[in-house]
Amino acid sequence: MKIKIVLHVLSVLLLIISIFIFISAVVAFLYFEIDTVFSFLKTLLIVIPLSLIIFFFTKTSKNQVLGTREGFLLVSLGWITSSMVGALPFVFSGAIPSYTDAFFETMSGFTTTGASILTDIESLSYGLLFWRSMTHWLGGMGIVVLTVALLPLLGIGGIQLLRAEAPGPSLDKMTPKITQTAKFLWFIYVGFTFLEIILLMFGGMSLFDASTHTFGTMATGGFSTRGASVGAFNSAYVHIVITVFMVLAGMNFNLYYKIISGNFKGFFRDTEMKVYISIFLIVTFLISINLLSTYGSFGKSLQYAGFQTASILTTTGFATADYSLWPEFSKNALFFTMFIGGCSGSTGGGIKVVRIVTLIKLAFHEMKQMVYPTGVFRLKMNGVVMQKDFVYPVAGFFFLYLFLLLAVTLGVASGGYDILTSFSTALATLGNIGPGFGKIGPALNYSFYPVYIKWILSVAMMLGRLEIYTVLILITPKFWRS
Repeated sequence: MKIKIVLHVLSVLLLIISIFIFISAVVAFLYFEIDTVFSFLKTLLIVIPLSLIIFFFTKTSKNQVLGTREGFLLVSLGWITSSMVGALPFVFSGAIPSYTDAFFETMSGFTTTGASILTDIESLSYGLLFWRSMTHWLGGMGIVVLTVALLPLLGIGGIQLLRAEAPGPSLDKMTPKITQTAKFLWFIYVGFTFLEIILLMFGGMSLFDASTHTFGTMATGGFSTRGASVGAFNSAYVHIVITVFMVLAGMNFNLYYKIISGNFKGFFRDTEMKVYISIFLIVTFLISINLLSTYGSFGKSLQYAGFQTASILTTTGFATADYSLWPEFSKNALFFTMFIGGCSGSTGGGIKVVRIVTLIKLAFHEMKQMVYPTGVFRLKMNGVVMQKDFVYPVAGFFFLYLFLLLAVTLGVASGGYDILTSFSTALATLGNIGPGFGKIGPALNYSFYPVYIKWILSVAMMLGRLEIYTVLILITPKFWRS
């Protein structure tokens, strides 16, 4: 294990985060929030010197390559240390006095979960609200992906790092060099971010609100500056814009490269994308019909149904209404989408559509094999035969996901909570969704949980964001053997 190179890259990652903490301090200064500015500066006075010391004392020779083990370790440590550091401004400012609560909130931000312990969001300063949403934006495309783009400047190769962090069962290299792929992903991400900010401002949002809600949208995170979430703006235009961008953020970003490069055939033949869009449209339509008696017109029903379906399916977690008060069919339809998630290579969480499609294909394949024992059948995705090294990890992931879902449910239930709240909490945190049902509905939060459950849920959020394998592999004895 090359510990020095792991610490070296980790120090770079923390220095990158420091830049965005400083930007948040500038925002606080512009709003004359001096106490908040000092809370950010205190954090920087701890993080920057420590990061620089680690950076210079762990310098290695040029052209070092991160191995597979180093990649897995660095990604997990990256999310933990980022959350540890990111929690400090909340503690120093006194906005969240408990470090456990501050860590939970920050881990929820970086993992783009959107679960919150805050009971009065509007009471937070502008600077802290900006930093809170910024953790979403950084975690969405991945602070690790941003680090990979900068690794050549340090003479370090980072393909293993990107593979360990990439959301989904596979990582397609859009360009010949992995660093170019990382840069292109961020180029698309930043482009969508600026576009949504502009469109939301056209709808009457301030630059601050447009920016913070865009960060939550593009990262499929869900942190809002209002206690009533997006519903506080009471604007059909804002609802529609955010709905569209949530759906876009939940799609595989590799597909946007195909569009830009003129490969329209590759875009429209993508099976995962077609299934993803189909699920969104079908669930939205069914809920719209079911909500006719609630909202009085199909147009209004469609507006609320489309937003909430996109929010839950992409694991964003924004809300325009308290869906826990909707008819039973609508609530069950949304509960169903919580098991799916976005596409691979997107900022969305959950099991991912490609895994669902793969497992369905595998099930039908086994039934065919039972009917025709001597027959030869092949599993295909996008016209390409799926190999065992793709299918087996998907099946293994699904088992681990269900096992952890039950384990976290039991962990929450140990606090004496009902089955709906316990299971919904596990699903909402492991799937990086945020709000759920029961006592963590869209109008409620996670503040009532005891300390030990908040730490369990913090681990669950990281497991979900890093695709389970990346974290669990660290506890296997073989991983640490030389």
